[in-house]
Amino acid sequence: MDQTVTKDDCCTPSKTRDDNYDLIVVGAGSAGFSASITAAEAGKRVAMVGHGTIGGTCVNVGCVPSKAMIRAAEAVHGGASAARFPGISPCAHAVDWGAVVKGTADLVEEMRQKKYIDLLPAYENVTYIEEGAARLVDGGVAVGGRVISAPRVLVATGSRPHMPSIDGIEAVEVLDSWGLLTLPDRPESIMVLGGGYIGCELAQMASRLGVKVTLITRSRLLPGAEPEVAEALAQALKAEGIAVETGLSYVSVAKGADGVTLTVERDGKTEPLTAERLVVTTGRVANSDNLGLEDLGIETDASGRVNVGPDMATTRAGVWAAGDVTDRDQFVYMAAYGAKVAVNNAFGLEPMRYDNAAMPWVVFTDPQVAGIGLSEAEAKVAGHEVKTSVITLDNVARAAAARDTRGVIKLVADAETDRLLGGQIAAPEGSDTIQTLAMALKFGMTARALGETIFPYLTTVEGLKLAAQTFDKDVAKLSCCAG
Repeated sequence: MDQTVTKDDCCTPSKTRDDNYDLIVVGAGSAGFSASITAAEAGKRVAMVGHGTIGGTCVNVGCVPSKAMIRAAEAVHGGASAARFPGISPCAHAVDWGAVVKGTADLVEEMRQKKYIDLLPAYENVTYIEEGAARLVDGGVAVGGRVISAPRVLVATGSRPHMPSIDGIEAVEVLDSWGLLTLPDRPESIMVLGGGYIGCELAQMASRLGVKVTLITRSRLLPGAEPEVAEALAQALKAEGIAVETGLSYVSVAKGADGVTLTVERDGKTEPLTAERLVVTTGRVANSDNLGLEDLGIETDASGRVNVGPDMATTRAGVWAAGDVTDRDQFVYMAAYGAKVAVNNAFGLEPMRYDNAAMPWVVFTDPQVAGIGLSEAEAKVAGHEVKTSVITLDNVARAAAARDTRGVIKLVADAETDRLLGGQIAAPEGSDTIQTLAMALKFGMTARALGETIFPYLTTVEGLKLAAQTFDKDVAKLSCCAG
């Protein structure tokens, strides 16, 4: 049903004059809403085609539910790990998995309503069309048995979980990330396939909520992270009882009496790994099929992601794209940003170019892993003469006071100019700490300038100052607050 958003009711029948708009947005997730709001605030008439559940991946099946359950698991772990403080006895919390899942689902519904559905009435020139599947055609979009027209179209259809090609996997009931987050009963054990950020987050979450977990990956955990940072996380997960299996290849999957058996090959030998359930977190696939892109000459890469330029334009005049469906960064905040870039360029509002040079990223494990800018390897490929600084968290007073020195900080700088190029951190409060480094990179700070900046004592972020000083001195020989 075609719906026009009004202040009284976002679901009243359409009262628009016709099916002609200034912009058609296909997708109603973060990128779709960002594009629609940006255009609407500029006075443009927008049709937003749902093409899936309103709110998209993040609020419905991704960031919100996963982080909610990760937080719940942190609460459980807090009691169990309290013995690290002298004089504190640990306590074991009873976990009702089903109730945790139900509470998470309630939160998802609340946030979908509050942050998406309830926002629509504020934008009277946005028409929400929720028929679902859409197809791009010359001059507009075909949806619900008709064609709506606009000189500009933005594709923001997101992505879906990738299913790896492993012999026998079709015959096994496999869980993706959303399947695990909505599982009504707690499994005794799981194998998590994939050592990226989703796999690491969900493996630790499930383990802390009482599931026996084996985390399996072909190479190493977080292959895009610095080796020192990835190793710090691997050691932390192992210390919590998670079996981390790396450096192997997948041979076959089979269902058995005891659950699921994954046969792997390592060092030329095969071995079986078994658990009650198999959870696959091996990346995501762009929702670009059946959109009619090829018919319009809109190019995609080998994995189906839409190729866009720095202005977020596709290879078809009048068509832009943003979010996970593109070949750009797959983060919800970058999806919203990319959509804003696209709309500004589409209407000539403010010339913008997609710039991720100061884009922070976070993995919500514990310790949290966060980074920004170039890694050491990337900086070398980019032609820099590189210098690095690495300090472990036992050099940071905050970590010592918290009796939790798991983690490491690594900074990368240009050896000739001393300009900071990037950095990564594994620390319990790494997600908040990284934004300081983001500001440092955004404004071109040098390592020396960062090391001379005043930081509050007994904070995790002070570790950035110490890491910057480590380029030139041994911070282990400094007294508290010295330097």
